[in-house]
Formats: sequence, structure tokens, C-alpha cells
Amino acid sequence: EKQFRSLHSGFKIDFHKLTFELQANDGSRRINYDLTVFKLNENSLFMNPETMKFVVNKLLYPSKSVDFQNEESASPSPLAKELFGFPFIKGVFIASNFVTLTKTPDTDWYDVIPSLRDFLKEYLDDGKVVINEDEIVPVKTDNMVLSEDSDVVARIKELLENYVKPAVEMDGGAISFKNYNDGVVSLIMQGSCSGCPSSMITLKSGIEGMMKRMIPEVKEVIAEAN
Repeated sequence: EKQFRSLHSGFKIDFHKLTFELQANDGSRRINYDLTVFKLNENSLFMNPETMKFVVNKLLYPSKSVDFQNEESASPSPLAKELFGFPFIKGVFIASNFVTLTKTPDTDWYDVIPSLRDFLKEYLDDGKVVINEDEIVPVKTDNMVLSEDSDVVARIKELLENYVKPAVEMDGGAISFKNYNDGVVSLIMQGSCSGCPSSMITLKSGIEGMMKRMIPEVKEVIAEAN
């Protein structure tokens, strides 16, 4: 187990990395398969003890993310549906190259990481479907600046994309712009950024404070349901 400190955000995570070597039957080529498990600690931007981030060295959902907060909503993702088959899993967040899982409070991560790690490795090695894109219900939450955006909205999105997004992705989460109205910015919080008291503290003391300093028009930042 090692420690890694992000120079960009100043927080720290503990991780251990497992490398699996796969070899074709004819011995012609070998593929290294890395699965990195991140455990958030007290210095993390969003300290949510109920979440764990599993990173793989392949794209799962390129340049996108989707949050399944219960088994009923997971029908577009065969991977998420199978993960909900574990009785202690109550949330699945899938992004470009990682999956963040939320467990039940009475479960110890150290007891279940091996089975989850093995499941993810086998699932991805078998080439099974991660997301059925045509079944995803579109949600208008994006940090991409559009031509019709006002100057204030454009600056908010640029701040989220350039300063907030890299830090929250390290924590296994995502924050995206929803709307701006009369000085109030509404954001969608997913993955490890959702569902714990520390995320609200970070939203107010961190993101809201930064936005107020950099964009004077912003008076308040709130989180809304996806």
C-alpha cells in the first residue's frame, strides 16, 4: 500500500495497485491489466467513508459519467446491475476509466474489496457490456461552454472544468453544472461527492467560496438531485 499526494489539489489518498498479466493462448502477446483501488482518507477533498474508487486501464464510459443510486435505476448498465447483486452495494457511479461504489454502513471495505476486485477483473476481461448508451436517459448537466451561455455561466463552467473537476475525479466523483439563476448556481453531485455530510461542507466552504471570489456575480452554490 502506498500514498499519493496530488500537487493540484493538495489532498492525499491511499491506494494499492494490482497488475495482472494476460497472455494469448499462442504466447504471441501479453497484456498488462491494472486495477487500482483507492481509499479516501481524512485529507481527501470529499471524505466519504462509504465510497471506494476502482480504476482500470481501459475506457469504460469515455468522456461521460452516470450515477445509479439504486438497483431499479441501473437497467441501462449490465455492469451496474451485477454490482447491485452484492448485498452490501447501494450505489454505482461509472465514469471514463473508473467505477465508484457506495456500500452499506455496516460493511467493512477491507472485507469486500477482494471479491469486488476479482469480479471487476473477470467482467472486463470477458468483454461484457458496461453501458447500453441507447437506454440512458439524457440529463442536461454539462460543463461544456455553449454559444448561447451568458458570460457568467461561461465563467462558472470554465471554473468547474478547470479547477473543480480534476480534484473531484481523483476522489471518484463528479460535479456538473445544472443551472444559474439570480446569483444562485445549482450543481449536480455524483459518486463520492454525493450523500455524505463532508460533501456539503466542501460545497459551501470550498466551491462556493472559490466561486464567490472568482465570479462576484455568484451569491450561493447549492446541490440539486440528478
